[in-house]
Formats: sequence, C-alpha cells, structure tokens
Amino acid sequence: MSTRPLALSDDELSTCVGCGLCLPHCPTFRVTNEEALSPRGRIATIRSIQYDGLHIDEHVSEILNTCVQCRGCEPACPSGVPYGRLIEAAKNEMAAQHRSAPWWQRIGLRLLPHHRLLLIGTPVLAVAQRLHLIPKRAGLSPLPLRLGSPVIATSPTPDVWLFTGCVMDAWQRSTHRSTAALIEAAGFNFGIPTKAGSCCGALHSHAGLSTVAQALATSVMTSMPGTNPIVVDSAGCGAALKDYGHLLGTPEAQTFSQRVFDIHEWLEPHMATIMQSRQIEFIDTSIKPSVIVQDPCHLRHVQKTHTAVRSILSPVANLIELDDDGLCCGAGGAYSIVEPELAGQIRDRKVRHIRAKSPTQKTLVASANPGCLMHLQAAGLIVKHPVDILAEALGLVPTTDQPPTKGTAKS
Repeated sequence: MSTRPLALSDDELSTCVGCGLCLPHCPTFRVTNEEALSPRGRIATIRSIQYDGLHIDEHVSEILNTCVQCRGCEPACPSGVPYGRLIEAAKNEMAAQHRSAPWWQRIGLRLLPHHRLLLIGTPVLAVAQRLHLIPKRAGLSPLPLRLGSPVIATSPTPDVWLFTGCVMDAWQRSTHRSTAALIEAAGFNFGIPTKAGSCCGALHSHAGLSTVAQALATSVMTSMPGTNPIVVDSAGCGAALKDYGHLLGTPEAQTFSQRVFDIHEWLEPHMATIMQSRQIEFIDTSIKPSVIVQDPCHLRHVQKTHTAVRSILSPVANLIELDDDGLCCGAGGAYSIVEPELAGQIRDRKVRHIRAKSPTQKTLVASANPGCLMHLQAAGLIVKHPVDILAEALGLVPTTDQPPTKGTAKS
C-alpha cells in the first residue's frame, strides 16, 4: 500500500457529490463511456488512495494517466470541485512511484529547459519525421526544418515582457514574431526573458514532476524582473505562469502571477490603437475569411479568457463557432504522445465537429495553443494561431498559405 497519502485536504476531496454533470464535458468519458474514466470516477479512485490506502497498480495508473487534464469538468461543476488540484496531487504521487511519466518522457522533459539543445534538435527531428522515423500516431504536424529569426527585445526597460518559452520558440517561432509586431503596433516596446526563463514547467506539472516544475517556476520568475505585464501566446504556458502562486505558495509567486496576461486578453483593449496604426477603419464582411474558433482547454476552462480571441479576430474574420461546448481536442500537452489511441479518438470527435461547420474543406481554424494547433494540423486541418491570423490580415507580417485580407483605409 501507498505509505504517503496525497497532498490533499478533506475539504478538497469531499467537494464532489457525484452528480454527474461533469460527464458530458469529459473527453475520455465521451469516447469510452467508462465511469472509471470520468471525473467522478477518477475522484473516487483518488479518495480510495487517500483514505483506503489503495495501491497504485497498473489498473489505477491507467485510470489516472488517461486523464487529459483539460479541466473541462470544472466550469460544469455546480459544487466547484477543484479537479485540477486533485489530479495534480495524484499525478505527483504516481510520478514518485514511477507510475507516471515513463523514462523516455522524463528524458524529453529534461531537455526542454536546455533551449540551445532544443533549437539544435528540432531540425534533426524534422528530418527524422520526413523519413518516417517518428510514428504518425504521435500526432505531430510537420516540424520546421528552418526555425526562422528569433524575436529580439526592443528595449532594455520594456513596457511588457513577451514570454517565449521552449517548444513555442523552437516549433512556432513565427507566432512570436506576429505577437511582437502586434505589441509594437499597439505602441509598446517589449523585452524577452533571460536564459533562466526558457521553460515554464507546464509539461512537468502535467506529468506529476512538481519538484522540477517548482524549480523552473522559480527560475522563470527571475528572468522577467520588475512589475510590468507579461504576455504569453501559448495557452498552456499562460495557464502555468498564472498558477505559480499555487505551485510555489509564496507572496512573490502570487505577485508574479498577477502580472501574467494571455496575449489575446492583453491585445483586446489595444485593438483600436492597432487598427488605427494600420490606417484601417474596417474590413468589409464580404472579403473577410471564414475562421472556425477552437478553444484550447487551458484558455477556456483554466484562464477563462477565450472570449478575447473573438474580440481580436472579429475585425478581420467572419467567425464560426463550434457547438461542442469547448470539448477537448485530445492534445493535452504531451497527452497525444503518451496516450495516442485515446488522443486520436478524442481528436476524431473534434474534427467531425469542425468539418460539420466548415463552409469548405480549406476553412481556416484558429487555435491559441501549440499542442492543439499541431494535433489538429496532423489531422489534415488548416490551423493557425489567432495572432498569426490577425498580424497577417493587418499586413504586419508576411502572409503564409492564406490570401491577404484587404482593409478600408482612412481618407
């Protein structure tokens, strides 16, 4: 039996009353119809570990490891169950018992803070992918053979910080360039973190490696000193930085987290200035492209800033909403690699919803998280980050794959 109970309070564990309102919002329950693979099923397992000394064997590990950690159950819960905290504590114990995060995942996660190695390794992985040495079931869209130029800070005393992170800066650097262009169009200069801020620790937290995540969080906090805002263009990274107060439990971490903004919520009040800087009053609806909005779970369910995506895109696109209540796409950080079969089934449901709403097979999809974006691209969809769509439409960066959107200039 487990000799270390989970780091959870009785209040946290007793909140769930088993009403089942979470079930339709759980991606693994939706594709399996198994009670054990639902939020209340997993909470029952967590309670048994805590109170009954349930041994974390292979069966228990499967129940808990197959959670995507999308937290779609939390907004649906009338009792306010802190499900994210519950599964996080369980994963921490599982990782300590080596029942979570297999060795190969731990090696990969260990490399993320070493940014130079990640940048060097990305083209190598890209070549291996094109030689079919990386299985398609990993759910990755084509990795870039060339990284492109990095963003460069525009001031040593920045108005805002642009958090660049690890995977985003290696695999989707163009999104950082779009973000930088929009910040400047809004009239602000920006800084980028020092080397100490090369990885936020989100994937480590998901894997239950909380000690490593805490060390990375402490390091990130030193990389962007001062009191100015920190903008993040990855939904998962933004959610992690906003949670440093809980992760570290210090006043300094709480203060740091309050400085963090998802890029869309930061841009929203500056859109009039940005449009004015481009001398655009409006874009005719008839020439706007159609864009389907896919909400990453950590933007919608955790940060709750998904409406800002609509605000910044609506001036340049005709938006199409999905009717699946923001159900997870199955990417889940490294989930699509660790649990490829379930991730594929979950993605299939999402793709069917997207296809049903697509005016054409080439309808653009907007997704604000690198994992979701690549996971959906691997399914054959055309997916871009919202800030790329916006920056391209306003002529701030070169257009890729999509025709430029014309604006109506001021006289």
